[in-house]
Amino acid sequence: MTTSTVTAPPSDAAPRKDAVPDPARARLRRRLIRWGFVAPAVLFMLLFFGYPLVRNVVMSFQHYTPKTFFTGEAPFNGADNWSFVLQDALFGKALWHTLVFTAGSLLGQFCIGLALAVFFNRRFPLNGVLRSLILLPWLVPMVVSGIVWRRILDQDTGVLNTFLDTLGLGGHTPWLTSPGMALLSVILVNIWIGIPFNMVILYGGLQEIPKELYEAASLDGASAWRAFRSVTLPMLKPVITVVLVLGFMSTVKILDLILALTDGGPADATQTLGTLTYQNSFVELDFGAGAVVGNVLILISAVFAVFYLRANRTEGK
Repeated sequence: MTTSTVTAPPSDAAPRKDAVPDPARARLRRRLIRWGFVAPAVLFMLLFFGYPLVRNVVMSFQHYTPKTFFTGEAPFNGADNWSFVLQDALFGKALWHTLVFTAGSLLGQFCIGLALAVFFNRRFPLNGVLRSLILLPWLVPMVVSGIVWRRILDQDTGVLNTFLDTLGLGGHTPWLTSPGMALLSVILVNIWIGIPFNMVILYGGLQEIPKELYEAASLDGASAWRAFRSVTLPMLKPVITVVLVLGFMSTVKILDLILALTDGGPADATQTLGTLTYQNSFVELDFGAGAVVGNVLILISAVFAVFYLRANRTEGK
């Protein structure tokens, strides 16, 4: 008896393998997904930052008046606006006042804020209550603070002069009406407003410094001042950079506080680039000249930002 085996005919089709994705298509898909997440932010920046910036630059080369809002006509006048503003003596004074006001405010806010942050970095009764009270100047709107301090610093009826007169220290100081005192008074008020912000940010940075570093410094015989210079400041450097950058950006363009205190006076003693922009645009209705001063202010901020980014890049390397 014989058995026969039946052999299946060979199949012409080779077994199918899993499809391999195209690397180029996969990269394109990942790139589109990334751009999909970034696109809303880019669109927001272009609409609310890019367009106003470009429009302000264009306006600085136009004869832009209130009539333009009705007729739409704003003829280009070349560099006339720039020549008028840069040759104006008031622009030089405003630029100098802006630099003094910004430097003085930043120095005072940072030094006092750091001292308070170090003071509150230790435990003692009512620590939290006192820190909360110090935050009050930061929570009050800038215009309200300016109006309150204008009443306090009034030469005739102000609380400060009345208090000084009670102590026999003279109570007739023209804090806001003397060209020699007005800018200093505005700086002191702005320091009072900015101290809480500096204290809060620096206090948070101090909380992140490991206590073991201070214990090691103490074992090495370092004094409190040496530990502050060798441990606290180096560890706090990134926070200090953030505080100074944010402080500069918010101080260099201050307008409402100065308007509430002195309105740029007396005799333009407190006129800054911010108030000069306001005066040219909304008092004298010369929008082209106002745009020029605004562009100078933007340029100063951009130069500061470039130096800040380069310093961070160098430190990172």
